[in-house]
Amino acid sequence: MTYKEARVYLDNVSKYGSVLGLDTIRDLLRELGNPQDELQFIHIAGTNGKGSILAYVSTILSEAGFAVGRYVSPTVVSYRERIQVDGSWIGEDEFAALVEKVQKAVACMETSGRGCPTVFEMETAMAFLYFRDKKCDYVVLETGLGGKLDATNIVKNTVLAVFSTISRDHMGVLGDTLTEIAREKAGIIKPGCMVVSAAQRPEVRAVLEEEAARNSCPLVFAGPEDIHMIEETVRGQAFSYKEMRNLKIHLAGTYQIENAVTALEAVQALRAVGHKKIGITDEAVHRGLARTVWDGRFTCVGERPLFIVDGAHNEDAAWQLRKTLETYFPGKRLIYLIGVFKDKEYEKIVEIMAPLAAKVYTVNLPDMGRTLDARTLKEAFDTVYCKGRVTVSEDYVVAVGDIGQAIRLALEEAKEEDVILAFGSLSYLGRVMELVKKETEF
Repeated sequence: MTYKEARVYLDNVSKYGSVLGLDTIRDLLRELGNPQDELQFIHIAGTNGKGSILAYVSTILSEAGFAVGRYVSPTVVSYRERIQVDGSWIGEDEFAALVEKVQKAVACMETSGRGCPTVFEMETAMAFLYFRDKKCDYVVLETGLGGKLDATNIVKNTVLAVFSTISRDHMGVLGDTLTEIAREKAGIIKPGCMVVSAAQRPEVRAVLEEEAARNSCPLVFAGPEDIHMIEETVRGQAFSYKEMRNLKIHLAGTYQIENAVTALEAVQALRAVGHKKIGITDEAVHRGLARTVWDGRFTCVGERPLFIVDGAHNEDAAWQLRKTLETYFPGKRLIYLIGVFKDKEYEKIVEIMAPLAAKVYTVNLPDMGRTLDARTLKEAFDTVYCKGRVTVSEDYVVAVGDIGQAIRLALEEAKEEDVILAFGSLSYLGRVMELVKKETEF
């Protein structure tokens, strides 16, 4: 099987959608020899910031000399990005070989009438096989959806459960209230593991405290009050946290500091118990933070005009993005590109973000089955305009549809000192990054 054939096979499976639950992946992994039982996991759940925390923790551990697997979803640049060891993506030949192995296991399941796994379950099984073969010391594992019934929660050897901020998203699937959503995500906590969390709203904090106590787990919350900012720019940030001084990150966005300190607490939790005689020096922490890269999270992809991409796709992320824009670019003229999935609370995102925009181009996402139509998204901005919350010209919002055309229009519209921001779903930001590079090359 070639890489191209492997992708075609998985693309065909993906048409059947996703199902929450652990029975099918348990069956699949049994067919494959339960590779996950030979691995140690740092499991991350939450609404916003999971990927950034994963990137910080795994880079620090790699800098400390450990072989570290990363499993992330969704990806921005490449499909192979979702399975990595020490920051290097899985190779095409290795990927194809794993798909072939999983395909045979699935055929056995289907022959005996045990159903067919989802594409996410297959990818998760492939990741476990790969990490076992690469003899990873740790696997930093990001949940796909929720926690309790997410396919990644089949793991038993959870050393550390980490929670990014938990807010309202995927309502109707995970629950209609913040407490219900938090309970689903808290399902990754295993008896006796360590638990670290970002600062949370009171109702979320209560759920995590209850679940940690029920499983006899020590629990630590990151403390924003212990952050001392030194420098805050779109090129990078410097800060101190508790006894750690002059820490530097290259990821921009005011919210990244909270993600970084959550990662620091996660590393400190591993240090505190001396798990596997773990040795993480302060130097490894500093290097790991400084060398962390995470595309699509307030990432600068163009200069003069500044062109930034960010995956803010729900209400809480939109507020964080707005705060970042107000901090970095007060008084600047902002031009938006935005595309979102139709199952998101896009009206709330629009209400939050619209007041800062001088011009908006709405686009359709590559996944036409899930995209919110660009014209519907334009109407949401027009509604905010009609309510008098934004004072702009009549052509304030343009429904373009095509991503490439929207980029060209935004670049034509912008002056050198303006800022262009593409945000919304992560699923189209890789395409934006690719096209911006082409459009701005001379």
